[in-house]
Amino acid sequence: MKFDADLTACAELVRRADPDRFMAAMAAPPPARRVLFPVYALNVEVARAPWVTQETMIAEMRLQWWRDALGEIAIGKQVRRHEVVTPLASILNPELAAQADEMIAVRRWDIYRDPFEDEAHFHRYIDQSAGTLMCLAACGLGQADTGVVRDFAFAAGIAGWLRAIPDLEARKRVPLLDGTPDGVRALAQLGLDKLAQARARRGAVSPQAAPALLAGWQAETVLKQALQDPGRVSAGNLGTSEARKRLGLMLRSATGRW
Repeated sequence: MKFDADLTACAELVRRADPDRFMAAMAAPPPARRVLFPVYALNVEVARAPWVTQETMIAEMRLQWWRDALGEIAIGKQVRRHEVVTPLASILNPELAAQADEMIAVRRWDIYRDPFEDEAHFHRYIDQSAGTLMCLAACGLGQADTGVVRDFAFAAGIAGWLRAIPDLEARKRVPLLDGTPDGVRALAQLGLDKLAQARARRGAVSPQAAPALLAGWQAETVLKQALQDPGRVSAGNLGTSEARKRLGLMLRSATGRW
């Protein structure tokens, strides 16, 4: 399957900046990659926007640029020419484009150094970043119950967040409301509970949309590791070897059992 220049650029961006999602997209059927790569490229651009400058105003402007671009798709306005925005306009309907705005807006937290206000604020951050991203991908591919997708994405988002803790702390952020071992265990257990809830309703996600959930293939392993040994979070050694990681993805791709 051949990609045009924009899709090739999206794939290359994801390959460089988000190798795990790149692997998940490559494990999906080739037609699904036309949706996954632009959506994942959008996530790369939005996720890194707050970190490329120390100037808060510039960071705000970078996020606003993406909000404006998605807004053009949402209202059916002529869309600006851009290697990520242009393919997004061909795969996101106005409703999905409007939903994407929350994924961008929630990243304002990354610009500043304030801690999360409370548990609800933290949960909203995970849901509107990881959850909305996975919903865009899944609903762009086929029929999917967004509640199921968001439960699964929440678990994957928590797993990814725990893996990012050392880097976030090095950047002088306060990533957890309760960074004690018990607090980490509780968060990991919440992720595992959400994972179980999503898997209990697998049938609500169509086979066409299921490849979007491959991106969370490492969640269960990471969450169980954090539950059993919270010290692995601060040590930055959650996850498995590259070989086991690839094998796990291959198995989930082959069976379709995310």
